[in-house]
Amino acid sequence: MSGTTTARFRLRPAADGANRWVVLVVLCLSLLLVALDATVLHVAVPAVTEDLRPSAVGLLWIVDAYPLVCASLLILFGTLGDRVGRRRILLLGYALFGVASAIAASADSPGVLIAARALLGVGGAMIMPATLSILRQVFPDRHERAVAIGVWSAVAAVGAATGPVVGGFLVEHFWWGSVFLINVPLMALVLPVGRLLLSESRGGGDGPWDVLGALTAAAGVLGVVLGVKRAGTGEGLLSTTTLGPLLIGAVLLIAFVRRQKRRTHPLIDIGMFARPAFSTAVGCIILAMLALVGLELIAVQYLQLVLGLSPLETGLRLLPLTFAAMAAGATGSYTLRRLGPRRMVGWGFVLTAASVLILTAMGLHDRPGLLTGAFVALGFGLQTTLFGAYESMLSDAPADRAGGAAAIGETSYQLGAGMGIALLGSVMNAAYTPGLAKLPEEGVPAGDGAAAAHSLGEAYQVADRLGGPLGEALRSTARHSFITGLHVTLLVSAALLLLGALAALRLPRMMECPSPAPGESREGGAGEAPELQGPSGAPAEGCAQRPLPMPARRRRPAGATGSGRAGR
Repeated sequence: MSGTTTARFRLRPAADGANRWVVLVVLCLSLLLVALDATVLHVAVPAVTEDLRPSAVGLLWIVDAYPLVCASLLILFGTLGDRVGRRRILLLGYALFGVASAIAASADSPGVLIAARALLGVGGAMIMPATLSILRQVFPDRHERAVAIGVWSAVAAVGAATGPVVGGFLVEHFWWGSVFLINVPLMALVLPVGRLLLSESRGGGDGPWDVLGALTAAAGVLGVVLGVKRAGTGEGLLSTTTLGPLLIGAVLLIAFVRRQKRRTHPLIDIGMFARPAFSTAVGCIILAMLALVGLELIAVQYLQLVLGLSPLETGLRLLPLTFAAMAAGATGSYTLRRLGPRRMVGWGFVLTAASVLILTAMGLHDRPGLLTGAFVALGFGLQTTLFGAYESMLSDAPADRAGGAAAIGETSYQLGAGMGIALLGSVMNAAYTPGLAKLPEEGVPAGDGAAAAHSLGEAYQVADRLGGPLGEALRSTARHSFITGLHVTLLVSAALLLLGALAALRLPRMMECPSPAPGESREGGAGEAPELQGPSGAPAEGCAQRPLPMPARRRRPAGATGSGRAGR
Protein backbone atom coordinates (compact mmCIF):
# COMPACT_ATOMS: atom_id res chain seq x y z
CA MET A 1 0.00 0.00 0.00
CA SER A 2 1.43 3.39 -0.93
CA GLY A 3 1.96 6.21 1.54
CA THR A 4 -0.84 8.26 0.02
CA THR A 5 -3.26 5.36 0.23
CA THR A 6 -2.29 4.90 3.88
CA ALA A 7 -2.96 8.57 4.59
CA ARG A 8 -6.41 8.36 2.99
CA PHE A 9 -7.24 5.19 4.94
CA ARG A 10 -6.25 6.68 8.27
CA LEU A 11 -8.04 9.97 7.70
CA ARG A 12 -11.25 8.36 6.45
CA PRO A 13 -12.80 7.64 9.87
CA ALA A 14 -12.53 11.33 10.71
CA ALA A 15 -13.92 12.31 7.34
CA ASP A 16 -17.18 10.39 7.75
CA GLY A 17 -20.24 11.74 9.51
CA ALA A 18 -19.86 14.26 12.30
CA ASN A 19 -16.30 13.22 13.15
CA ARG A 20 -14.84 15.43 10.43
CA TRP A 21 -16.24 18.46 12.24
CA VAL A 22 -14.47 17.32 15.40
CA VAL A 23 -11.24 17.29 13.37
CA LEU A 24 -12.06 20.84 12.24
CA VAL A 25 -12.35 21.90 15.89
CA VAL A 26 -8.86 20.53 16.60
CA LEU A 27 -7.43 22.26 13.53
CA CYS A 28 -9.03 25.54 14.58
CA LEU A 29 -7.57 25.25 18.07
CA SER A 30 -4.14 24.95 16.48
CA LEU A 31 -4.79 27.95 14.26
CA LEU A 32 -6.10 29.99 17.20
CA LEU A 33 -2.83 29.46 19.03
CA VAL A 34 -0.69 30.56 16.09
CA ALA A 35 -2.92 33.55 15.24
CA LEU A 36 -2.95 34.69 18.87
CA ASP A 37 0.84 34.73 19.09
CA ALA A 38 1.12 36.60 15.77
CA THR A 39 -0.79 39.62 17.13
CA VAL A 40 -0.47 39.52 20.91
CA LEU A 41 2.96 41.23 20.80
CA HIS A 42 1.79 44.25 18.80
CA VAL A 43 0.40 46.22 21.73
CA ALA A 44 3.47 45.32 23.81
CA VAL A 45 5.97 46.88 21.36
CA PRO A 46 6.26 50.21 23.22
CA ALA A 47 6.75 48.39 26.55
CA VAL A 48 9.40 46.12 25.01
CA THR A 49 11.13 49.17 23.51
CA GLU A 50 11.22 50.94 26.86
CA ASP A 51 12.51 47.91 28.77
CA LEU A 52 14.99 46.28 26.37
CA ARG A 53 15.97 49.38 24.32
CA PRO A 54 16.35 47.57 20.96
CA SER A 55 17.50 49.40 17.83
CA ALA A 56 15.01 50.08 15.03
CA VAL A 57 16.18 46.99 13.13
CA GLY A 58 16.21 44.98 16.36
CA LEU A 59 12.63 45.98 17.08
CA LEU A 60 11.56 44.85 13.61
CA TRP A 61 13.33 41.52 14.15
CA ILE A 62 11.62 41.06 17.52
CA VAL A 63 8.24 41.42 15.83
CA ASP A 64 8.80 39.54 12.59
CA ALA A 65 11.39 36.88 13.50
CA TYR A 66 8.44 34.61 14.33
CA PRO A 67 6.55 34.86 11.00
CA LEU A 68 9.71 34.85 8.89
CA VAL A 69 11.22 31.76 10.50
CA CYS A 70 7.84 30.08 10.41
CA ALA A 71 7.40 30.83 6.71
CA SER A 72 10.92 29.64 5.93
CA LEU A 73 10.45 26.24 7.59
CA LEU A 74 6.86 25.40 6.62
CA ILE A 75 7.90 23.38 3.57
CA LEU A 76 10.57 21.52 5.52
CA PHE A 77 8.27 20.47 8.35
CA GLY A 78 5.33 19.88 6.00
CA THR A 79 7.30 17.28 4.07
CA LEU A 80 8.79 15.87 7.28
CA GLY A 81 5.27 15.34 8.59
CA ASP A 82 4.45 13.36 5.45
CA ARG A 83 7.35 11.03 6.29
CA VAL A 84 7.22 10.56 10.07
CA GLY A 85 3.57 11.46 10.74
CA ARG A 86 1.69 14.75 10.81
CA ARG A 87 0.24 14.16 14.28
CA ARG A 88 3.71 13.54 15.70
CA ILE A 89 5.12 16.76 14.22
CA LEU A 90 2.04 18.69 15.37
CA LEU A 91 2.38 17.56 19.00
CA LEU A 92 6.13 18.22 19.00
CA GLY A 93 5.35 21.70 17.68
CA TYR A 94 3.00 22.31 20.61
CA ALA A 95 5.71 21.31 23.08
CA LEU A 96 8.36 23.49 21.40
CA PHE A 97 5.93 26.40 21.28
CA GLY A 98 5.43 26.18 25.03
CA VAL A 99 9.17 26.05 25.79
CA ALA A 100 9.90 28.99 23.48
CA SER A 101 7.10 31.01 25.09
CA ALA A 102 8.65 30.52 28.52
CA ILE A 103 12.04 31.68 27.20
CA ALA A 104 10.52 34.77 25.56
CA ALA A 105 8.66 35.69 28.75
CA SER A 106 11.91 35.74 30.74
CA ALA A 107 14.09 37.45 28.07
CA ASP A 108 16.36 40.16 29.46
CA SER A 109 17.92 41.41 26.20
CA PRO A 110 16.80 41.98 22.58
CA GLY A 111 19.00 39.11 21.39
CA VAL A 112 17.38 36.57 23.72
CA LEU A 113 13.89 37.77 22.75
CA ILE A 114 14.69 37.57 19.03
CA ALA A 115 16.05 34.04 19.50
CA ALA A 116 12.93 33.02 21.44
CA ARG A 117 10.68 34.48 18.76
CA ALA A 118 12.63 32.54 16.14
CA LEU A 119 12.14 29.36 18.19
CA LEU A 120 8.44 30.15 18.34
CA GLY A 121 8.57 30.33 14.55
CA VAL A 122 10.03 26.83 14.43
CA GLY A 123 7.17 25.58 16.59
CA GLY A 124 4.64 27.40 14.45
CA ALA A 125 6.13 25.86 11.30
CA MET A 126 5.60 22.42 12.84
CA ILE A 127 1.98 23.22 13.73
CA MET A 128 0.65 25.04 10.68
CA PRO A 129 1.10 22.76 7.63
CA ALA A 130 -1.28 20.14 9.02
CA THR A 131 -4.29 22.47 9.20
CA LEU A 132 -5.03 23.14 5.54
CA SER A 133 -3.76 19.82 4.17
CA ILE A 134 -5.97 17.82 6.56
CA LEU A 135 -8.86 20.20 5.91
CA ARG A 136 -8.53 19.59 2.15
CA GLN A 137 -8.57 15.81 2.67
CA VAL A 138 -11.30 15.69 5.32
CA PHE A 139 -13.64 17.96 3.33
CA PRO A 140 -13.46 16.84 -0.34
CA ASP A 141 -16.93 18.26 -1.04
CA ARG A 142 -16.39 21.86 -2.14
CA HIS A 143 -19.51 23.22 -0.45
CA GLU A 144 -18.59 21.72 2.92
CA ARG A 145 -14.98 22.76 2.40
CA ALA A 146 -16.05 26.36 1.82
CA VAL A 147 -18.00 26.26 5.11
CA ALA A 148 -14.97 24.74 6.86
CA ILE A 149 -12.67 27.42 5.45
CA GLY A 150 -15.14 30.03 6.68
CA VAL A 151 -14.94 28.60 10.19
CA TRP A 152 -11.16 28.31 9.89
CA SER A 153 -10.74 31.94 8.80
CA ALA A 154 -13.21 33.18 11.42
CA VAL A 155 -11.15 31.47 14.12
CA ALA A 156 -8.06 33.21 12.75
CA ALA A 157 -9.91 36.51 13.13
CA VAL A 158 -10.87 35.56 16.71
CA GLY A 159 -7.18 34.99 17.44
CA ALA A 160 -6.35 38.36 15.94
CA ALA A 161 -9.12 39.98 17.98
CA THR A 162 -8.14 38.27 21.20
CA GLY A 163 -4.41 38.94 20.81
CA PRO A 164 -4.38 42.75 21.10
CA VAL A 165 -7.03 42.84 23.84
CA VAL A 166 -5.46 40.10 25.96
CA GLY A 167 -2.00 41.53 25.29
CA GLY A 168 -3.13 45.02 26.24
CA PHE A 169 -4.70 43.78 29.48
CA LEU A 170 -1.61 41.79 30.43
CA VAL A 171 0.82 44.62 29.64
CA GLU A 172 -1.28 47.09 31.61
CA HIS A 173 -1.68 44.89 34.69
CA PHE A 174 1.49 42.77 34.65
CA TRP A 175 4.54 43.06 32.33
CA TRP A 176 5.20 42.57 28.63
CA GLY A 177 6.57 39.04 29.13
CA SER A 178 3.12 37.86 30.21
CA VAL A 179 1.95 38.05 26.57
CA PHE A 180 4.15 35.03 25.93
CA LEU A 181 3.46 33.29 29.21
CA ILE A 182 -0.22 32.80 28.32
CA ASN A 183 0.84 30.27 25.67
CA VAL A 184 1.83 27.79 28.39
CA PRO A 185 -1.73 27.07 29.68
CA LEU A 186 -2.93 26.96 26.07
CA MET A 187 -0.35 24.24 25.43
CA ALA A 188 -1.60 22.38 28.48
CA LEU A 189 -5.07 22.37 26.87
CA VAL A 190 -4.27 21.75 23.21
CA LEU A 191 -1.61 19.07 23.66
CA PRO A 192 -3.79 16.44 25.40
CA VAL A 193 -6.77 17.27 23.19
CA GLY A 194 -4.65 16.67 20.10
CA ARG A 195 -3.32 13.39 21.49
CA LEU A 196 -6.86 12.13 22.11
CA LEU A 197 -8.67 13.30 18.97
CA LEU A 198 -6.15 13.29 16.13
CA SER A 199 -5.21 10.06 14.38
CA GLU A 200 -1.81 9.64 12.79
CA SER A 201 -1.48 10.09 9.02
CA ARG A 202 1.39 10.04 6.57
CA GLY A 203 1.80 11.04 2.95
CA GLY A 204 3.86 9.49 0.19
CA GLY A 205 7.28 8.28 1.27
CA ASP A 206 8.81 7.88 -2.17
CA GLY A 207 11.86 9.85 -3.21
CA PRO A 208 14.58 11.53 -1.12
CA TRP A 209 13.76 14.37 1.25
CA ASP A 210 15.26 17.58 -0.15
CA VAL A 211 16.64 19.17 3.01
CA LEU A 212 19.10 21.27 1.01
CA GLY A 213 16.26 22.75 -1.02
CA ALA A 214 14.32 23.70 2.10
CA LEU A 215 17.36 25.38 3.66
CA THR A 216 18.07 27.22 0.41
CA ALA A 217 14.54 28.63 0.34
CA ALA A 218 14.76 29.67 4.00
CA ALA A 219 18.07 31.48 3.48
CA GLY A 220 16.76 33.18 0.35
CA VAL A 221 13.66 34.55 2.10
CA LEU A 222 15.69 35.82 5.04
CA GLY A 223 18.21 37.51 2.74
CA VAL A 224 15.56 39.40 0.80
CA VAL A 225 13.75 40.57 3.92
CA LEU A 226 16.99 41.63 5.62
CA GLY A 227 17.79 43.79 2.59
CA VAL A 228 14.36 45.40 2.78
CA LYS A 229 14.92 46.13 6.48
CA ARG A 230 18.28 47.77 5.83
CA ALA A 231 16.78 49.97 3.10
CA GLY A 232 14.10 51.14 5.52
CA THR A 233 16.57 52.19 8.20
CA GLY A 234 18.12 54.82 5.94
CA GLU A 235 21.27 52.96 4.88
CA GLY A 236 20.46 53.41 1.20
CA LEU A 237 19.39 50.89 -1.42
CA LEU A 238 22.85 50.76 -3.01
CA SER A 239 24.79 50.32 0.23
CA THR A 240 26.61 47.04 0.80
CA THR A 241 24.53 46.12 3.84
CA THR A 242 21.32 46.54 1.81
CA LEU A 243 22.21 45.39 -1.68
CA GLY A 244 24.25 42.39 -0.49
CA PRO A 245 21.44 40.54 1.33
CA LEU A 246 18.96 41.42 -1.45
CA LEU A 247 21.18 39.95 -4.18
CA ILE A 248 22.14 36.87 -2.15
CA GLY A 249 18.52 36.21 -1.23
CA ALA A 250 17.35 36.60 -4.83
CA VAL A 251 20.08 34.28 -6.12
CA LEU A 252 19.21 31.63 -3.53
CA LEU A 253 15.50 31.79 -4.36
CA ILE A 254 16.22 31.46 -8.08
CA ALA A 255 18.49 28.50 -7.34
CA PHE A 256 15.72 26.93 -5.25
CA VAL A 257 13.17 27.23 -8.06
CA ARG A 258 15.59 25.76 -10.62
CA ARG A 259 16.43 22.92 -8.26
CA GLN A 260 12.77 22.07 -7.78
CA LYS A 261 12.19 22.03 -11.54
CA ARG A 262 15.04 19.54 -12.03
CA ARG A 263 14.16 17.14 -9.22
CA THR A 264 11.98 14.10 -9.77
CA HIS A 265 10.55 14.48 -6.27
CA PRO A 266 10.49 18.25 -5.54
CA LEU A 267 9.49 19.82 -2.26
CA ILE A 268 7.19 22.17 -4.19
CA ASP A 269 5.56 21.22 -7.47
CA ILE A 270 6.47 24.36 -9.41
CA GLY A 271 4.04 23.27 -12.14
CA MET A 272 1.11 24.28 -9.92
CA PHE A 273 2.12 27.91 -10.38
CA ALA A 274 1.40 27.54 -14.09
CA ARG A 275 -2.29 27.30 -13.18
CA PRO A 276 -3.59 30.92 -13.33
CA ALA A 277 -6.09 30.52 -10.50
CA PHE A 278 -3.56 28.92 -8.17
CA SER A 279 -0.72 31.38 -8.74
CA THR A 280 -3.07 34.38 -8.57
CA ALA A 281 -4.61 33.16 -5.32
CA VAL A 282 -1.16 32.75 -3.75
CA GLY A 283 -0.20 36.30 -4.79
CA CYS A 284 -3.46 37.67 -3.37
CA ILE A 285 -2.82 35.95 -0.02
CA ILE A 286 0.64 37.53 0.19
CA LEU A 287 -0.68 41.01 -0.64
CA ALA A 288 -3.61 40.76 1.76
CA MET A 289 -1.45 39.60 4.67
CA LEU A 290 1.19 42.21 3.81
CA ALA A 291 -1.40 44.94 4.19
CA LEU A 292 -3.14 43.48 7.26
CA VAL A 293 -0.15 42.81 9.52
CA GLY A 294 1.92 45.79 8.41
CA LEU A 295 -0.94 48.24 8.86
CA GLU A 296 -1.96 46.72 12.19
CA LEU A 297 1.53 47.19 13.62
CA ILE A 298 1.68 50.81 12.45
CA ALA A 299 -1.85 51.45 13.76
CA VAL A 300 -0.82 50.18 17.21
CA GLN A 301 2.11 52.60 17.29
CA TYR A 302 -0.16 55.46 16.18
CA LEU A 303 -2.80 54.72 18.82
CA GLN A 304 -0.29 54.40 21.66
CA LEU A 305 2.48 56.86 20.80
CA VAL A 306 0.52 59.61 19.03
CA LEU A 307 -2.92 59.42 20.66
CA GLY A 308 -1.52 58.27 24.01
CA LEU A 309 -3.88 55.31 24.51
CA SER A 310 -3.02 52.54 26.95
CA PRO A 311 -2.28 49.02 25.66
CA LEU A 312 -5.75 47.82 26.71
CA GLU A 313 -7.45 50.80 25.09
CA THR A 314 -5.42 50.12 21.93
CA GLY A 315 -6.59 46.51 21.85
CA LEU A 316 -10.21 47.59 22.27
CA ARG A 317 -9.86 50.13 19.44
CA LEU A 318 -8.75 47.28 17.13
CA LEU A 319 -11.73 45.07 17.99
CA PRO A 320 -13.97 46.49 15.20
CA LEU A 321 -11.35 45.39 12.63
CA THR A 322 -11.15 41.86 13.89
CA PHE A 323 -14.89 41.43 14.54
CA ALA A 324 -15.56 42.58 10.98
CA ALA A 325 -13.05 39.97 9.81
CA MET A 326 -14.94 37.34 11.81
CA ALA A 327 -18.18 38.35 10.11
CA ALA A 328 -16.56 38.13 6.67
CA GLY A 329 -15.26 34.64 7.46
CA ALA A 330 -18.63 33.45 8.75
CA THR A 331 -20.46 34.67 5.63
CA GLY A 332 -17.67 33.81 3.18
CA SER A 333 -19.27 30.61 1.83
CA TYR A 334 -22.48 32.46 0.91
CA THR A 335 -20.57 35.39 -0.60
CA LEU A 336 -18.42 33.08 -2.70
CA ARG A 337 -21.45 31.27 -4.13
CA ARG A 338 -23.13 34.57 -4.99
CA LEU A 339 -20.18 36.52 -6.40
CA GLY A 340 -17.65 33.90 -7.50
CA PRO A 341 -13.90 34.02 -6.77
CA ARG A 342 -13.03 36.87 -9.16
CA ARG A 343 -15.50 39.42 -7.87
CA MET A 344 -15.17 38.35 -4.24
CA VAL A 345 -11.40 38.76 -4.12
CA GLY A 346 -11.33 41.83 -6.40
CA TRP A 347 -14.00 43.80 -4.54
CA GLY A 348 -12.45 42.77 -1.22
CA PHE A 349 -9.21 44.43 -2.31
CA VAL A 350 -11.07 47.54 -3.51
CA LEU A 351 -12.96 47.87 -0.21
CA THR A 352 -9.71 47.51 1.72
CA ALA A 353 -7.93 50.12 -0.42
CA ALA A 354 -10.82 52.55 0.13
CA SER A 355 -10.62 52.06 3.90
CA VAL A 356 -6.86 52.65 3.83
CA LEU A 357 -7.34 55.91 1.94
CA ILE A 358 -9.89 56.99 4.56
CA LEU A 359 -7.27 56.40 7.23
CA THR A 360 -5.07 59.09 5.63
CA ALA A 361 -7.36 61.57 7.40
CA MET A 362 -5.76 60.51 10.70
CA GLY A 363 -3.72 63.24 12.36
CA LEU A 364 -2.47 64.37 15.74
CA HIS A 365 -5.97 64.37 17.24
CA ASP A 366 -8.25 61.42 17.94
CA ARG A 367 -11.15 60.78 15.55
CA PRO A 368 -12.77 57.61 16.96
CA GLY A 369 -15.72 57.56 14.54
CA LEU A 370 -13.48 57.71 11.47
CA LEU A 371 -11.10 55.10 12.87
CA THR A 372 -13.92 52.69 13.75
CA GLY A 373 -15.57 52.94 10.33
CA ALA A 374 -12.28 52.52 8.49
CA PHE A 375 -11.23 49.56 10.67
CA VAL A 376 -14.56 47.80 10.03
CA ALA A 377 -14.18 48.20 6.26
CA LEU A 378 -10.53 47.17 6.46
CA GLY A 379 -11.23 43.99 8.42
CA PHE A 380 -14.20 42.93 6.30
CA GLY A 381 -12.45 43.63 3.00
CA LEU A 382 -9.21 41.84 3.87
CA GLN A 383 -10.94 38.76 5.29
CA THR A 384 -13.20 38.56 2.23
CA THR A 385 -10.12 38.62 0.04
CA LEU A 386 -8.32 35.99 2.09
CA PHE A 387 -11.34 33.68 2.13
CA GLY A 388 -11.83 33.80 -1.63
CA ALA A 389 -8.11 33.37 -2.30
CA TYR A 390 -7.69 30.40 0.03
CA GLU A 391 -10.75 28.61 -1.32
CA SER A 392 -9.65 29.15 -4.91
CA MET A 393 -6.12 27.94 -4.17
CA LEU A 394 -7.19 24.75 -2.39
CA SER A 395 -9.88 23.89 -4.91
CA ASP A 396 -7.70 24.54 -7.95
CA ALA A 397 -4.91 22.27 -6.69
CA PRO A 398 -5.26 18.55 -7.52
CA ALA A 399 -6.44 16.48 -4.57
CA ASP A 400 -3.29 14.35 -4.61
CA ARG A 401 -1.20 17.53 -4.18
CA ALA A 402 -3.23 18.99 -1.31
CA GLY A 403 -0.29 18.79 1.09
CA GLY A 404 1.99 20.80 -1.20
CA ALA A 405 -0.77 23.32 -1.89
CA ALA A 406 -1.42 23.73 1.83
CA ALA A 407 2.29 24.30 2.51
CA ILE A 408 2.41 26.95 -0.22
CA GLY A 409 -0.69 28.65 1.17
CA GLU A 410 0.62 28.72 4.73
CA THR A 411 4.03 29.91 3.52
CA SER A 412 2.35 32.70 1.57
CA TYR A 413 0.34 33.65 4.67
CA GLN A 414 3.39 33.86 6.91
CA LEU A 415 5.62 35.38 4.24
CA GLY A 416 3.04 38.06 3.57
CA ALA A 417 2.86 38.83 7.30
CA GLY A 418 6.64 39.06 7.61
CA MET A 419 7.04 41.09 4.43
CA GLY A 420 4.24 43.41 5.55
CA ILE A 421 6.08 44.28 8.74
CA ALA A 422 9.39 44.57 6.91
CA LEU A 423 8.19 46.47 3.83
CA LEU A 424 5.62 48.82 5.34
CA GLY A 425 7.78 49.25 8.44
CA SER A 426 10.71 50.16 6.20
CA VAL A 427 8.58 52.60 4.18
CA MET A 428 7.45 54.12 7.46
CA ASN A 429 11.03 54.52 8.72
CA ALA A 430 12.24 55.92 5.39
CA ALA A 431 9.45 58.54 5.36
CA TYR A 432 9.83 59.36 9.08
CA THR A 433 13.58 59.98 9.19
CA PRO A 434 13.87 62.99 6.80
CA GLY A 435 11.46 65.01 8.94
CA LEU A 436 14.02 65.08 11.74
CA ALA A 437 16.92 66.30 9.60
CA LYS A 438 16.54 69.91 10.81
CA LEU A 439 16.71 69.09 14.52
CA PRO A 440 20.36 70.27 14.85
CA GLU A 441 19.25 73.68 13.59
CA GLU A 442 16.85 73.86 16.55
CA GLY A 443 19.62 73.17 19.03
CA VAL A 444 19.22 69.42 19.43
CA PRO A 445 22.64 67.69 19.65
CA ALA A 446 23.51 65.65 16.57
CA GLY A 447 23.76 62.40 18.54
CA ASP A 448 20.34 62.87 20.10
CA GLY A 449 18.84 63.75 16.72
CA ALA A 450 20.29 60.59 15.19
CA ALA A 451 18.84 58.50 18.01
CA ALA A 452 15.43 60.16 17.62
CA ALA A 453 15.45 59.33 13.90
CA HIS A 454 15.39 55.59 14.65
CA SER A 455 11.77 55.49 15.80
CA LEU A 456 9.10 57.57 17.49
CA GLY A 457 9.57 55.61 20.72
CA GLU A 458 13.27 56.48 20.83
CA ALA A 459 12.44 60.12 20.02
CA TYR A 460 10.21 60.26 23.10
CA GLN A 461 12.99 58.81 25.24
CA VAL A 462 15.46 61.42 23.97
CA ALA A 463 12.90 64.19 24.49
CA ASP A 464 12.31 63.09 28.11
CA ARG A 465 16.07 63.07 28.73
CA LEU A 466 16.56 66.57 27.25
CA GLY A 467 13.53 68.04 28.96
CA GLY A 468 12.43 71.68 28.80
CA PRO A 469 11.59 73.55 25.56
CA LEU A 470 14.20 71.57 23.62
CA GLY A 471 12.65 68.25 24.58
CA GLU A 472 9.17 69.50 23.77
CA ALA A 473 10.33 70.74 20.35
CA LEU A 474 11.85 67.36 19.63
CA ARG A 475 8.66 65.56 20.68
CA SER A 476 6.49 67.79 18.49
CA THR A 477 8.76 67.43 15.46
CA ALA A 478 8.87 63.65 15.85
CA ARG A 479 5.07 63.41 16.11
CA HIS A 480 4.59 65.43 12.93
CA SER A 481 7.21 63.34 11.12
CA PHE A 482 5.47 60.15 12.22
CA ILE A 483 2.14 61.38 10.82
CA THR A 484 3.85 62.19 7.51
CA GLY A 485 5.39 58.73 7.42
CA LEU A 486 2.03 57.18 8.29
CA HIS A 487 0.32 58.91 5.36
CA VAL A 488 3.04 57.84 2.92
CA THR A 489 2.80 54.25 4.17
CA LEU A 490 -0.99 54.23 3.78
CA LEU A 491 -0.72 55.48 0.18
CA VAL A 492 1.84 52.76 -0.65
CA SER A 493 -0.42 50.17 0.93
CA ALA A 494 -3.45 51.37 -1.04
CA ALA A 495 -1.48 51.12 -4.29
CA LEU A 496 -0.48 47.52 -3.48
CA LEU A 497 -4.09 46.64 -2.66
CA LEU A 498 -5.35 48.07 -5.97
CA LEU A 499 -2.65 46.03 -7.71
CA GLY A 500 -4.13 42.99 -6.00
CA ALA A 501 -7.59 43.91 -7.30
CA LEU A 502 -6.22 43.94 -10.86
CA ALA A 503 -4.51 40.60 -10.30
CA ALA A 504 -7.80 39.09 -9.13
CA LEU A 505 -9.13 39.43 -12.68
CA ARG A 506 -7.19 36.24 -13.47
CA LEU A 507 -9.34 34.22 -11.05
CA PRO A 508 -12.34 32.22 -12.35
CA ARG A 509 -15.58 34.12 -12.66
CA MET A 510 -17.51 31.30 -10.98
CA MET A 511 -16.67 28.32 -8.81
CA GLU A 512 -15.78 25.40 -11.06
CA CYS A 513 -16.80 22.01 -9.72
CA PRO A 514 -15.94 18.70 -11.41
CA SER A 515 -18.82 16.39 -12.19
CA PRO A 516 -18.45 12.65 -11.58
CA ALA A 517 -16.63 10.77 -14.30
CA PRO A 518 -18.72 8.48 -16.53
CA GLY A 519 -19.56 5.28 -14.73
CA GLU A 520 -18.96 6.72 -11.24
CA SER A 521 -21.64 7.21 -8.65
CA ARG A 522 -22.20 10.51 -6.89
CA GLU A 523 -20.36 9.14 -3.90
CA GLY A 524 -17.13 9.59 -5.85
CA GLY A 525 -14.33 7.26 -6.72
CA ALA A 526 -11.28 6.39 -4.72
CA GLY A 527 -13.01 7.26 -1.48
CA GLU A 528 -13.68 10.92 -2.36
CA ALA A 529 -16.95 12.78 -2.17
CA PRO A 530 -18.36 14.74 -5.11
CA GLU A 531 -17.72 18.47 -5.10
CA LEU A 532 -20.49 20.96 -4.39
CA GLN A 533 -23.50 19.15 -5.85
CA GLY A 534 -27.10 19.84 -5.01
CA PRO A 535 -29.54 17.20 -3.78
CA SER A 536 -30.52 16.23 -7.31
CA GLY A 537 -26.95 15.78 -8.48
CA ALA A 538 -26.87 19.17 -10.26
CA PRO A 539 -24.18 21.66 -9.38
CA ALA A 540 -24.95 23.82 -6.38
CA GLU A 541 -25.96 27.45 -6.79
CA GLY A 542 -23.09 29.62 -8.02
CA CYS A 543 -21.07 26.61 -9.13
CA ALA A 544 -20.18 26.14 -12.80
CA GLN A 545 -19.87 22.41 -13.41
CA ARG A 546 -17.02 21.17 -15.58
CA PRO A 547 -16.55 17.59 -16.72
CA LEU A 548 -13.88 15.57 -14.99
CA PRO A 549 -11.55 13.82 -17.46
CA MET A 550 -11.42 10.04 -17.18
CA PRO A 551 -7.60 9.83 -16.87
CA ALA A 552 -7.72 11.81 -13.63
CA ARG A 553 -9.56 8.91 -11.97
CA ARG A 554 -7.42 6.08 -13.26
CA ARG A 555 -4.99 4.35 -10.97
CA ARG A 556 -1.37 4.92 -11.84
CA PRO A 557 1.72 3.38 -10.36
CA ALA A 558 3.63 5.22 -7.67
CA GLY A 559 6.02 7.79 -9.08
CA ALA A 560 3.91 8.45 -12.18
CA THR A 561 2.65 11.75 -10.89
CA GLY A 562 4.66 14.92 -11.40
CA SER A 563 4.29 15.94 -7.74
CA GLY A 564 6.48 13.10 -6.52
CA ARG A 565 3.66 11.69 -4.35
CA ALA A 566 2.30 8.21 -4.79
CA GLY A 567 -0.31 7.93 -7.47
CA ARG A 568 -3.87 7.23 -6.71
